[in-house]
Amino acid sequence: MTKPIALTAGDPSGVGLELTGLAWKQLKNERPFFLIADHGHVEAATDVPLKAITSPSQAESAFKQALPVLHLPFATAPVVGTEQPENAYDVIQSIEMAVDFVTTGQALALCTNPINKKVLKVGAQFPFPGHTEFLAHLGGVKNAVMMLCAPELRAVPVTIHIALSDVPDQLTDTLIEETLTITHQALARDFGLQNPVIAVAGLNPHAGEGGTMGTEELDRITPLLEKLRQSGMSLIGPMPADTMFHQAARAKYDAAVCMYHDQALIPLKTLNFSAGVNTTLGLPFIRTSPDHGTAFDIAGKSIADPTSLVEAIRQAHFMAENRAHYDSIG
Repeated sequence: MTKPIALTAGDPSGVGLELTGLAWKQLKNERPFFLIADHGHVEAATDVPLKAITSPSQAESAFKQALPVLHLPFATAPVVGTEQPENAYDVIQSIEMAVDFVTTGQALALCTNPINKKVLKVGAQFPFPGHTEFLAHLGGVKNAVMMLCAPELRAVPVTIHIALSDVPDQLTDTLIEETLTITHQALARDFGLQNPVIAVAGLNPHAGEGGTMGTEELDRITPLLEKLRQSGMSLIGPMPADTMFHQAARAKYDAAVCMYHDQALIPLKTLNFSAGVNTTLGLPFIRTSPDHGTAFDIAGKSIADPTSLVEAIRQAHFMAENRAHYDSIG
C-alpha cells in the first residue's frame, strides 16, 4: 500500500479548495493524497469527482477516480473571498488531524493549504505567528526553519516575519547556528544530498565590505562560519547578497541561507514566482505548502494557479522518500 499525503483544508473562503481540485486533476495518475475538509465545502468549490473516506488507508484505491475527502464538519458554509472567523477552530482542527495522521504513520507527509492568520486570531485566539510555529509546537520541537524551494533555488531566511529594524538584535549567534545546522541536516536527510554546500549571505551591503558598511560579518558571522566548517559543514560566505543569486553563483551551492525575509524571498520569487514551495525543516515529519496565501481577492474566479500546490504535494512525496531511505541506512 502506498501511504498518501495528508492535505489540510486551509481557509475554505480562500483559493485552497478550488486549487485542490485542480491539483488532483494534474496528479491523479501519480501518488495519492487526500483532503481533510468539509465535504460540502469541497463540492461547492470544485467540479472534480469526490470520494468520501473515513481513514487515510482508503485514499489510494479511490485516488485515480476521485479526490478522496475525509469529512471534517465546519461551522458555517464559506462565503468566498470573505474573512469568516466562525470557521477558525475547524481550520485549526484540520491541521491537527493531519499532523496526527502523519505522526501515527497513517499518512506519508503533510501538505497544508493556506490559512489566514487574522481569521484564526479573531476566531480562535490563535497564539502562533503562523503555520511554521504551530507545527513546531505540534511536533514538539523548539525551532523549525522555513525553506522556500523552486527548481532554480532553495532559500532559507534566518529571521522571518519581523521588522527590518529588529533584525540585527534578533540575529543571534545561536539562531544563525541552529538555522545552518537544521538546514544542513535536512539537505542530507530530506533532499538526498550527501555533501551539501550552503551559501551564507552577509547582513550588510557588500557583506560589510571589510567593516566599512557594518561589522556584523567580521565580528559574528565569519567566526561562526569558521567554527561550523571545523565541524564538517561546507559553507560559502558570508557573501554579498547582490552577487550570490545569478546563475553561475547558484551553481556552486545547494541552498542559500539569508539573514532576513526579503533577502531570501525576493530572489526566489523573481526566479520562479509560480512554482515556489514553502517547506518546514527540523520537524519530526515532512511538511510542505504552496508559497502563497489565501488570495481572497481571486477566490472563486477560476483564475488561481495550482502550480505551487502541485509542486508542494510532489515535493512532500520526494522528501518523505528521501527521509525514509536516509533513516533506513542509518
